Amino acid sequence: MGELTSYDDFPVHQTPELIAHSPFSDRNLYDRYYFNMYDDSKEFFAIFGLGQYPNLATTDAFIDVRLGNEQHIVRSSKPLVDRMDTSVGPIRVEVIKPLEMLRVIVEPTEHSVAMDVVFEGNIAAVLEPRQTLRLKNKLVFDTNRLAQTGRWTGMLSVGGKDIQIDGSGNRDRSWGIRPVGEPEPAGIREGMMVLPGMWNYFPMQFEDHSIFYICHEDNDGVRHLVQSERIWHDRTRPHDDLGPAVWSHDVEEGFRVVRSSTLTFPDSGVEIECKSVLPNFISLGTGYGIDSDWRHGMYQGPETVTQGLVLNVDEIKGLAQYGIIDHLAEFSYDGHTGHGLLEQGFFGPFTKVGIMDGVNGATRS
Repeated sequence: MGELTSYDDFPVHQTPELIAHSPFSDRNLYDRYYFNMYDDSKEFFAIFGLGQYPNLATTDAFIDVRLGNEQHIVRSSKPLVDRMDTSVGPIRVEVIKPLEMLRVIVEPTEHSVAMDVVFEGNIAAVLEPRQTLRLKNKLVFDTNRLAQTGRWTGMLSVGGKDIQIDGSGNRDRSWGIRPVGEPEPAGIREGMMVLPGMWNYFPMQFEDHSIFYICHEDNDGVRHLVQSERIWHDRTRPHDDLGPAVWSHDVEEGFRVVRSSTLTFPDSGVEIECKSVLPNFISLGTGYGIDSDWRHGMYQGPETVTQGLVLNVDEIKGLAQYGIIDHLAEFSYDGHTGHGLLEQGFFGPFTKVGIMDGVNGATRS
C-alpha cells in the first residue's frame, strides 16, 4: 500500500508517487531552512536551520549562537517519516504565512539555548540563480534557493542570559541535490573538492533596500555562480541589476578568515565596504561537513537524538576555517550603512588572496 503521510492529503504532488517516495534516487536529495538573527547591539549572532533528506530517511535541525568567545549549540536528529513534520526534538519551524512570516522555536532543555522568535520579511522572497556543478561527470550540486531579509521578534535564552529580540536577519530555503549524510566512496574523485575555490554569499540589509551578492569562483578565475541584485523594500519598485562584481578581500594572515572586503560594481557605480563584526564558525558542531560524527542527513539511530555543545572560538578556529564561516557584518556605501551576513569559504588553493594550497592559510594580510 506504500506509505501514506499527511502531505498526501494536499494537492502538492508533482508525480504519481506518494510524497514519501521521491521520483529521484540520488541519495543527496535535500530540502532545508536556514536562518540568521542579530540585534542592534551586535552582541550575538544566531544561526539555525532544519533539513529533510528524503532518500536518507532522516531529518535534523540545529541552532548555533555566537555570544562572546563561545558558540552555544543545540542539535537534534531523527528518522524522517512525514514531510509535513517540520520539527526535530526541541526545534521546530512553523510557516505562519508562506513566503512572508515564519516562527522558529527551540524548546527549553538541559542545554544552553532556548528560543521562540517570529520572522517577517521586508522584501518579497527572491529566487536566487540556480546552482549546478558537476565533478567528474557526477552532479554534486543542483539546487534552487529563495532568500529574504526581514525582522525578528521574540525571546532568546543563551548561556543563562535572556535576550528580548527586536532585531534583523535573513533566511533562505534551498532544495535539490548537494552532498549530505555519511561520506560516499571517493573513487575517481579522491582528493577533489566538491566546491573548489572561493565562496561568497553576502545578503545585506539597509534602511530601505537589500542587496544580494553571490560569487563562486575557482582558482582559475572561472565563476560558476553569480548574483548582484538590489531589492527595494517598496515592493512596487523594480529590482536593480548591479552588474558584474569586482571583489577585494583582506584575509587574516595565516588563516582563511576574511576580515573585510570591498565589492565594486563598475556598471552601476556602486562600491560597498564590508567589515566582519562577529564570525560564527558554523562548520563545527552544526552538521556542515567537518565533524565526522554529525553531518546534515547523517543517521543517528532509530530514536530522536538531541545534543548540546559549548565551543570555545579560539579553540575551534584553526579547524573550522576550512569550512564555511558566517560573519555578522557591517556594509556601507554612498551614505548607506547596513548589516547582514558575510558568508565566506576558501576550499583548496585560492592564490588571489595568498592561499597557495589546500592546507595553509593566507601568506599575506
